[in-house]
Formats: sequence, structure tokens, C-alpha cells
Amino acid sequence: MSFICVKRSTVSIVTILCQPALFISLLGISALAMHAHAATSTEAASPTDGLQLISLNADEIAAEENDDSLSDIADMLDVADEPDDSIDSIADESALTDDANEIDTSIPAEVAQVSLNAISPETLKTFVAVVDLVRRQYVDAVNDEELFNNAMSGMLTKLDSHAEFLDAEAYENLRAFTEGDVGDIGIKVAYQPRDGYWIITDVIDDSPADKKGIAVGDYLHQVDEFKLDEERQVNDVEQLLTGIAGTQVDIVTSKAGRRKHTTTLQRNNSHPQLVETKLVDGIAIIKLPAFQNNSRERVLEGLINLDAPVSGILLDMRDNPGGVLTSAVSVASLFMSDTDVVQVQARQSKARVLSTQGTAILKPLPVVVLQNRYSASAAEVLSSSLQAQKRAIIVGEVSYGKGSVQSVIPLNDEQAVKLTVANYVTATGKQIDGIGVTPDVTLSGSESTWEQQALDLLKARALDSGIRFIRKATTIDPTVK
Repeated sequence: MSFICVKRSTVSIVTILCQPALFISLLGISALAMHAHAATSTEAASPTDGLQLISLNADEIAAEENDDSLSDIADMLDVADEPDDSIDSIADESALTDDANEIDTSIPAEVAQVSLNAISPETLKTFVAVVDLVRRQYVDAVNDEELFNNAMSGMLTKLDSHAEFLDAEAYENLRAFTEGDVGDIGIKVAYQPRDGYWIITDVIDDSPADKKGIAVGDYLHQVDEFKLDEERQVNDVEQLLTGIAGTQVDIVTSKAGRRKHTTTLQRNNSHPQLVETKLVDGIAIIKLPAFQNNSRERVLEGLINLDAPVSGILLDMRDNPGGVLTSAVSVASLFMSDTDVVQVQARQSKARVLSTQGTAILKPLPVVVLQNRYSASAAEVLSSSLQAQKRAIIVGEVSYGKGSVQSVIPLNDEQAVKLTVANYVTATGKQIDGIGVTPDVTLSGSESTWEQQALDLLKARALDSGIRFIRKATTIDPTVK
């Protein structure tokens, strides 16, 4: 009995080059016509098509053939198909494909004549003057390409903390994330009580931090909007620095407490994330670090590999920054049938509702979800939907509170823009952004004890007899030689 093939789910990237936008160049003002396009994808055979459940109560629970396909969920998002959260770490990032169309740069008739009132001539004059000043006076020589990349990056990051310009390395890392990578900036830190500061203790060679001149011994004062003090734990700082591969983070550092300096870094020091599954007293503990295209399959494979009866599931989503939104919906589909999971509200279309699809293979099992303040975005979508349907007990602390959707919009083969294109709310209409998901049971004390507290809660609801997950034996056609 074996898996013959491994499914590589493809969720179409939504290239939302939609509204007419002004393109400002040193030569004048022109307009870009941007058209929406959804890339197509093909479905490979699912490795879980042959999944079968055997109940120790002699009640057989079998998945219907091809009933667990979720290929059409992506089609429900015509403006975004989120991740990651890479809290942003993990902001959620859209899943990616490589078949983006070229941008149509023709000028539509309706915007062929753009009034100068659209942008002040003084603003253009100032912009050109600043570029010229930097060229001539900045301490180091800077080429025009770098200046304009920085200008685009600054324009996007001023919109919100999740919008950004992706260079070739960041774009590739973001594509890699959908298959299982998260990233950091390549530093280790420790709090030094004698100095009263967080100190950088290690910088990985050729990492994003190393390339920007961050050095061992530098003080780390702030990560994004979070100021660091003695109340922070090492895990707190690590989670702030870690996120979806390819996303960016701002850090405030100084040389031994001297003048503070803000540096924008991309999390390009990437490393794969694994869905870990273990069995404790008949309870399957599934550590889900992020939502990638294959998360659903990884969850099921982990349960099969336990090779033992399971009487309940503890889904540990602590520090999960999010990821591909449709992946969260597909995982929800393991636990619930015909259930609305999340509403996605874009600017120029009515709200879309994403619902579970296929057979809820894990429906008989009681579930407890463990979250913390770094559980974000797609992780919050899953926990809120399970909570709303009373399908699971949510334990831990209030989650991060990220309720926006980003789409990755390719500009060419090596560059892209990550843009916030929609907001999402729970299926019942509750806001998540800036609020988070409140647990049913708040856990206190050291976080190292939370897993055991969650287990104790789940054991009281566990099945008397568990369910064993196996693979169906391959059927051999005797007529084939």
C-alpha cells in the first residue's frame, strides 16, 4: 500500500491589474490600462483519493472516491486567493503561478487626457529634484534603477504594512512559500540585563541582515511597530522577525545605543516548514506552522503515518502566521461539511463567501485548537470558523488580528507587487482585523504548559474508541499483464 503520486495543488494567482493608474516618469505623465486576469491551473490526482478510515467500533467510515477534491475553491476568489502570513508573519500571501500575462500599457480613451490637476506639477518637480539631489550628494553612488525600486517600495509600504514591491529574490521566496517555506532575516538575539537592551548575537553570512550591514553587537530596539523591552521573551522576538518567505520587516537598530536607524529587510533567509504529528494518549497533536498548498495533504499523511487509532485532534496553530487562504478553507473542509468559512470583501465586487467542499473526513473526531498572539490571518480564518460552528474549542490567548488579503501581482518574470486587495471577516460577519479571535478558554502561565492543558481539556471529550487512518490497497487488474 503506497501513494503513487503527490498532489501539487495549484491555486491561481489573481493578477488584479484592474483600475487605471497613473504612471509617473521623468518624461511626463501617461496612463497604464490594467486588466484583471485569473491564471488557469490544472489539477493533479490527489494522494488522498484513496484514503480510508476504519473505526475500532466496527463502524466503517470511508471517503468517497474523488469527493475530497477542492480544486474549485480557488475559483471562488476572483480578486484574491490568499496567503501569509507570513505574520506576517505573517501576512497572508496569495498562491502563485508562473503564467502571468504582460501588462497592457496602451492608454484607454477614457483616460487619454489626464488633467494636470490629477497630480500637482510642483509634486513632480519636487520628485525630480530629490532624485537629482540624491544622485549628486548622497555619500555613496546610487544608480537610477535602485532609486526607482526604492521609490516604488516606499509608495507601497506607505499604503499599509503588507503591501510591498518584490524584487527577484523576494518574489521567488514568496513562490517557494506556497510549497512550504517561511523566512527570517538571518539574525539571533538575546536580552542583556546589564545593558538593558536586546543584542544581536549572530548574523548569518550573506543573509538579508548581513547584506544591509547589521552586525553582531548591534542593539535591536524595535521590530515593525513592536518596541522591545525586558518583558519580551526570545520566542516573541523570533516570531516577530519570522514570516512568510519573501515578505519584509522593518527593524530599528543602533551601534551600542548610538543613533537609531531603521532598516527594511526582506525575509529571504528561507527554510522549509513541516507539519508535525505525534500521538499522546490516543490524541493526535498536529503542529501546523503555516498554510501552504499542500497543508491538507500533509495533515492527512501525518495521521496515516501514526498507524494507530486516534480519539481526538489537538490542532496547534501557535505562531502560525497564515498563508494561502484557500489552504485554510481546504483544512476546514476536513472537519466540516457544507459550511461557510469566511467572507472576502473586495473594493469593486460584492462579498464572496468561501465554503467547505468534499467529504469531511475528520468530522467524527473532537477537536481543540491551540492558538497564541502570533496566530494570524488564515490561521484566524480556520479557528474562527471552527469556533462559530461549535466544531472545536479554541484555547490559548487572543490571536493576532489580521483581516486583510494580499494578492501577488506579477510585473514580469522577476518582479511583482504584493497589494492588499480585500478584507475578510468571519462567516458570521465578525471583524478579525485589529481584533483577533477570542479563545473559548484562556490559558495562563508558561506557554510551555499550554499543550498539556489543552490535552487535558480534549481528553474529557475524546472518543471511547478511536479511528485508524490507512491507505487503501492498490487494486490490481488481473487482465493486465
